[in-house]
Amino acid sequence: MHWDKLSHKQIKARVQQALSENLDFRGGDVLGLPGTFLDPEIFYGDAPFLKDAPYMQTLIANPNHIGCHTLGESEPAFAGTQAIERELIDICAQQIFSAKTGTYDGYVASGGTEANIEALWALRNYYQREYQAEAEEIALVYSTDTHYSIPKGANLLSLHSVIVPVNDENRQMKADDLESAVRRAKSEGIRFFILIMNMSTTMFGSVDDIDQATAVMEKLGAEYRIHVDGAYGGFIYPFTRTDEKMTFQNPKINSFSLDAHKLVQSPYGTGICLMRKGMIQYALTDEARYVKGKDFTLVGSRSGANAIAVWMILMTYGSIGWRAKIQKLMGRTDRICENLDERGIRYYRHPAMNIVSIRAEGVPSQLAGQFMLVPDSHDADARWMKIVVMEHVTQGKIDKFLLALDSRRASKEF
Repeated sequence: MHWDKLSHKQIKARVQQALSENLDFRGGDVLGLPGTFLDPEIFYGDAPFLKDAPYMQTLIANPNHIGCHTLGESEPAFAGTQAIERELIDICAQQIFSAKTGTYDGYVASGGTEANIEALWALRNYYQREYQAEAEEIALVYSTDTHYSIPKGANLLSLHSVIVPVNDENRQMKADDLESAVRRAKSEGIRFFILIMNMSTTMFGSVDDIDQATAVMEKLGAEYRIHVDGAYGGFIYPFTRTDEKMTFQNPKINSFSLDAHKLVQSPYGTGICLMRKGMIQYALTDEARYVKGKDFTLVGSRSGANAIAVWMILMTYGSIGWRAKIQKLMGRTDRICENLDERGIRYYRHPAMNIVSIRAEGVPSQLAGQFMLVPDSHDADARWMKIVVMEHVTQGKIDKFLLALDSRRASKEF
């Protein structure tokens, strides 16, 4: 896992070169393309700060990255910045998820939700076209801790959901419950399965046991493909654990989602969808004939500036710098857990993740509100309150929380 760090000067030069290779709306004879630069009355392009702000330059130029640029043909008007998006997809697929060159496709989506649904859409269509499956014969299999984008996708795609409970202590699906649920689904006419494996759940940071889940599916002779939801953990877990079973080295995995607007601190609208080569074709919208190369994405038109933003961040750190950043956050998470242990407060934390979910009885509700701890439910009595250790969660804020917690405990406000 390695990519080089670039200086600001190198990054600026690379982005400006890419913009020079894109269509120039101002200077070119452009009549038919239904897009243009941002409105200059509001977003004026001669602001002095722009010369040192390559992301803002890209935002104002407004490249449209419609389509999937790892496939070959794409809209030639934005070839320069599309090349940077391909470089970003290469880093994510090859360096983070151990894919071999030329064995994957991908694009920068509007977020993790779109990336997840795109992967489910392609797999549904794969089963329908290759096995003549009906939608009612296809089911998603996932745990109760799984992100709501998965049942949302099931609803949109008219797929069944096989929802498996988790152990309250380790947040893992129970093998017996998984087996019973899949057996029952098969008896009810389900022939094909999309197994969702979480690379960090949103509430707990738990990582699904892929070996246990696939062992059950193999035992039952189920026809299945795996999608890994790495929308939260995809930029963390591969840097804190060496786990080839959760990479493209595992032939059972079909796709991954990531979301750069969390730990990578990029703008919202920077999810990433990765699939094995040959699978994204099942999401082709053939009717998009006026789009060069057609469209294989759920959202269609999307901001090229968002892809540039993620690329800039990763290239600013390089792989060594990124690993160091993650280790810094992990150190802060370790310290929270050590302090909770000293106080005898119960919590769940996956050792490779930066989320600490505290049993609700361990934190007074007023204190949870003061420090904006997130409950597992806003609709009922919360059972868990989570802390997510991101860049803004400094050691000073952590210490302030712990001192306030000690004060409430001393005054017996529990």
